[in-house]
Amino acid sequence: MGLRFRRTIKLFPGVRLNVSKGGVSASIGVRGAHVTIGRGRVRETVGLPGSGLSYTHTSSAHEQAPAARRPAVRAGFVVALFAVVALVAVLAHLR
Repeated sequence: MGLRFRRTIKLFPGVRLNVSKGGVSASIGVRGAHVTIGRGRVRETVGLPGSGLSYTHTSSAHEQAPAARRPAVRAGFVVALFAVVALVAVLAHLR
C-alpha cells in the first residue's frame, strides 16, 4: 500500500490548483465540464453531474499538430460540453 497525497485549492470560481506527490496541475471549468493542465498533458473531461458518467480525453503537449493544421476546438468536445450545460440548465430550471 503506497502513500498518497493530494490537495485541491480553489483559487476562484471555476479555477482550482491541484497539488499532489506527482506534481502540480490546474483545472479550469464548471461542474460537468473542465480542462486540466499539468505535467505536460491536457485532459478534457465532460460528465453528467451526480451520475458518475463521464468522458475524458487526454493528450500530451508533444502530440498536438501544428496550430495551422489543428482545429481550434474538437467538435465532439464542444457538442458534449453543450449537452451537459443544456442538461444542467434544464435540471436547475425544474427545481
